[in-house]
Amino acid sequence: MLLPTSTTPFVLEAGCDEAGRGCLAGPVCAAAVILPDGWTHPLLNDSKKLTERQRDLLRPVIEAEAVAWAVGWCSNEEIDSINILNASILAMHRALDGLDVTPGQIVVDGNRFKPYRDILAQTIVKGDGKFGNIAAASILAKTHRDELMKRLAADYPLYNWEVNKGYPTRDHREAIALHGLTPLHRVTFRH
Repeated sequence: MLLPTSTTPFVLEAGCDEAGRGCLAGPVCAAAVILPDGWTHPLLNDSKKLTERQRDLLRPVIEAEAVAWAVGWCSNEEIDSINILNASILAMHRALDGLDVTPGQIVVDGNRFKPYRDILAQTIVKGDGKFGNIAAASILAKTHRDELMKRLAADYPLYNWEVNKGYPTRDHREAIALHGLTPLHRVTFRH
């Protein structure tokens, strides 16, 4: 069972996670979410453990009931310029910048993060399966990115992004081999 927030006394705590790190095309998206004290939902979990339908059902609930939420992006060009780890962290910083409430602390899924302002931050491996605010961030990052990739698929129909979302699936790799890279592909990634 997910904990609603970390075990510290209640402070406004932002959970952060990203989506799209392993993709061959498109941006990386990160979300920051501050949930009300004790808030949870029966479906709330790591976005990878939910179906697309469950994520799509949870997104408007999280967005409506969160104290604050925001998403941040790093383009494929930025990813190629600063690498995917730095781009993921930059996208998280941009999401935190977008919050209309300043958190008292930050919890981040994973094991790497760079200081954000003077706010205490803690990394938590598999945090999206342990803390509700990180799980909520994982859901928002995933749904916002998937929505964008479905829209971009209309401009690049040969790559099946509406299904593979830019991930290195067999059909995506075959399309790259046949048609080459688009301006949205990450040129530093192995295709």
